Amino acid sequence: MWLCRRCAGVYSWRRMRWKQRATSYQTIFTSWKDLKQRHFSSMDMKRTWPLEPHWHQSLGMALWRPQMREPLLSSASGPVPVLRALCFSASVAADPIEIHKQRLKLWFSHLPQEEKQFGGYFTPETMHIDPLILERKPAESRGIERSQIPHHPSLSVEQLFDRPPGHPSERGMNIMLYGAVGTGKSTVVRKLVLDWCAGTALSQFKLLVPFSCEDLSQSKNPTSLRDLVGRKYLHLRRTPFLSGEAQQAQDVLFIFNGMERMRLNFRIASTELCSDPNEALPTGTLMVNLLRKYLLPEATILVTTRLSAVEHIPKKYVSRYMQICGFNDPESQRSYFTSRLLQQATEKLNPQAESLIELLYLNLQKESQLAFACYLPSYCWLTCATLHFLHFTDTQAPIRTLTGIFTSFLRLNFGGEVLEVNEGSSSAIEQSSLMRYVVQTVGKLAFDGVTKRRTRFTEEELEQWVGGKTKTDEELQQLSVFRNDVLDFFLVPCVENTKLLEAGDVTKQRYVFAIPTMQEYLAALYMVLGENKSALERFSRDMSMALGQAGEDLQSLGNILSKFIPLRIFAVFNLLRLAPNLYERVLNMTKGRIARTMAAEMFRSEDSFNEDVLDQVEQSLLGVQGPQPRQELDMKSFELYPIFMGGLLHYGNRALLEQLGCHITSTAVAQITHGLTRRLAQHGQKNLPPTELMDLLLFLYEFQNPRLTSQVLSSLKTINLSTIRMTPIKCFILSWVLTCSPRRLLLDELNLSSCHLRSEMLEMLRSAFYCTHHLKLCNNPLLESGAQHLLEGLQGNHSLKRLDLMHTGLDDSAARQLAVHLSDMTSPRGLEELNVAYNDIGDSAALKLVAACQKHPTVHTVHLYLNQLSEMGKQSLYVNGSDAGATRRPKVLTSVTEGVDLSDAWPRILSIIRQNATSWDRGRVREQLLDFLRDLESSQRQQRNFLKKYHFRRVEKEVRECLRTLDDSTP
Repeated sequence: MWLCRRCAGVYSWRRMRWKQRATSYQTIFTSWKDLKQRHFSSMDMKRTWPLEPHWHQSLGMALWRPQMREPLLSSASGPVPVLRALCFSASVAADPIEIHKQRLKLWFSHLPQEEKQFGGYFTPETMHIDPLILERKPAESRGIERSQIPHHPSLSVEQLFDRPPGHPSERGMNIMLYGAVGTGKSTVVRKLVLDWCAGTALSQFKLLVPFSCEDLSQSKNPTSLRDLVGRKYLHLRRTPFLSGEAQQAQDVLFIFNGMERMRLNFRIASTELCSDPNEALPTGTLMVNLLRKYLLPEATILVTTRLSAVEHIPKKYVSRYMQICGFNDPESQRSYFTSRLLQQATEKLNPQAESLIELLYLNLQKESQLAFACYLPSYCWLTCATLHFLHFTDTQAPIRTLTGIFTSFLRLNFGGEVLEVNEGSSSAIEQSSLMRYVVQTVGKLAFDGVTKRRTRFTEEELEQWVGGKTKTDEELQQLSVFRNDVLDFFLVPCVENTKLLEAGDVTKQRYVFAIPTMQEYLAALYMVLGENKSALERFSRDMSMALGQAGEDLQSLGNILSKFIPLRIFAVFNLLRLAPNLYERVLNMTKGRIARTMAAEMFRSEDSFNEDVLDQVEQSLLGVQGPQPRQELDMKSFELYPIFMGGLLHYGNRALLEQLGCHITSTAVAQITHGLTRRLAQHGQKNLPPTELMDLLLFLYEFQNPRLTSQVLSSLKTINLSTIRMTPIKCFILSWVLTCSPRRLLLDELNLSSCHLRSEMLEMLRSAFYCTHHLKLCNNPLLESGAQHLLEGLQGNHSLKRLDLMHTGLDDSAARQLAVHLSDMTSPRGLEELNVAYNDIGDSAALKLVAACQKHPTVHTVHLYLNQLSEMGKQSLYVNGSDAGATRRPKVLTSVTEGVDLSDAWPRILSIIRQNATSWDRGRVREQLLDFLRDLESSQRQQRNFLKKYHFRRVEKEVRECLRTLDDSTP
């Protein structure tokens, strides 16, 4: 009995102990869950602003690491005090304001994804250039063009918060910073916050609280000011600066970025008064009371907004109006370009980048159209991104396209932006999206200009296309907002026309797109989105919607009546189902028309002799040095237009456009691609000029569809890009396109002659060397370093049969390297012909190269004419090439003669000289032709066959004719 009682007591004690431990575990888990939930609620920030790092992971590991588990459970005071002690030490170890500064610095130092294309070497501090900021009321800025903005010194960040005369010291100021889209309002705010965090500016404020109005506009539940700040910034949940006592709020600066996103109502009948920071109200009401100075009147407030929303805040509540005007002088623009294009991973500056900036600065100093567009920092960013894409493409960086740059540019400026709509409106995102409105108005104007080959528009045309068919008050309101904030972002006065207007030569002002390529991009977007609907398509869509709805109603009615009346009477209802099918067929016809338009625009006959598209884009940014050819205003070629249409169909760009409210379905992409494949393959079978072929390769690269690329390449036998000025991006495009080809595809010829190839470009073309039988690299300054890169890229190559390295600057060292690497290109179907004519190869290196070719199993011809060979060296090469004791006897071409006989290759040698005589060193070519004459005379004297002597005279006549042509063409 005693034992039973004792056992029962032990069991009861252990059971109580187990319950205590379970309660302890549950308490710890609940406390940790509550802590994590409060932290995550504080991360509800604006999506375009940086997110807080996962600091909770380190705290969680400290709480739950194994060595801490036993002390927590065996503590006499229980686990909850220990947990509170840990949380207290983690939160109070540093000042909340210092924690706030560290968090803000992390958040605002974050750069968007689009900035990574510059190499990732940037920080907001190194690339920030202060724009022009003037103190001016909105009424003074309306109607003033960019060229009329005075060259006043810009106000600094500290000067923005200088109190105007008569402003009471115990009351905070309300400062409004306004400007058009793209002038840099958000960038200024970011720099201001970072400077405060670093302690270099705004030292008069002990607390800075930034808010995104886009984020605040999504808040539906009432909340107090302190809870709002605590939810966005958990570490400020109990800060005394927001208590409303002892005027502590005078050390606080609130920043509301993008005020146009809020619907503020300052009427007392609609928005109640509030002076208690702890009273729960809608976020708009809290903001109104802050601006009224009824809530925390000592606090200072900075509001940024667009021009159309300036009047949303009554004038009596604004202490100072500040207009941000962008970059109004070439020096600010040059500083911006320098901060981005000269940023490299090493301290050594890039000479190519310096030359680009000089050319760009010269174009800006000419008061060109680009200088007028770069008034907006956004277009400076677009210019830098485009130049970086054209000249600093890296094989290690992610794939970037020209279409992607323009799409990212629009996302940075218009992401999440909507036009004002009435309360309770049921408009979809496609109807309220600002970018969609841009496509329907400005895109329609751009498409009309591309169709009619025009780039300049009158005010009447702007009125017709942008604001012509407005009916409701809501549409008029949207049009007013669009004109004030967005229209000047895309369309600006033509600089040349403005000069003529001032001189009295013209009577009407004309407008152009700020960046010429933007017209082609918007026209392509207008076309791909299907906005260019015919009357039949619009009728089919309306009829489909009307009959489709009617069909659903009548079908329901028919299901009820069919129980009493025979079903044959209701067969007519099935006809209503044909309407959606009819619209679907019309829609398929639209996609086919888009494919036909893309193919027709890409292969226009009048564009065949233009430079390739990438060179045209570069010239539009850097200008044309020397006299610019006079072109008709209404005969502009738009070769980027079809390329942009292809690029917009890529999934990555469609995903970005989806964020802008512009939806392109996968079904539409599949239909367009199906109709485009056959037409591109047909054009690929033609012998396209090099410039058009380069544009076709660019189109395939922008499309980023490997299957389509493979189908088009299968119709190509040769790729002739001779005379194209190759750049890193063009080499990357060619390499990418060829990697998409089927493995069995081998080109007959890849011609890269006279393409200005440098040694570093050959590294990007390594994959292209394995896709051809004949590789021509003539007339490129490869030199010894280029030869080294080329030979490394040819290791293990079994497809190449002919290699042309004529006039590539090869010397004796390069020739010896080539002789060594020939053994790496040995296969039953390996190299057969090697052309190293017109280089700087001497006798000994040439002998070593020929000896290596004799050991090679497949090389049968070596071209060595027009090199630095002596008469004795030529004779030795001829003897070695015809030595019967050698393993093989490759034919060595050193002259138009071979001993006492004529060379079978003399027509080819003279033909090559005729083709290149004007571009080669004329003195050296003349000397070589005189050597040919001496060889002919010497061989003719030794020849006794009368018929062969006659052939010698014929060849001598051809050589003398080449000399005469060369002398006549010498300036």
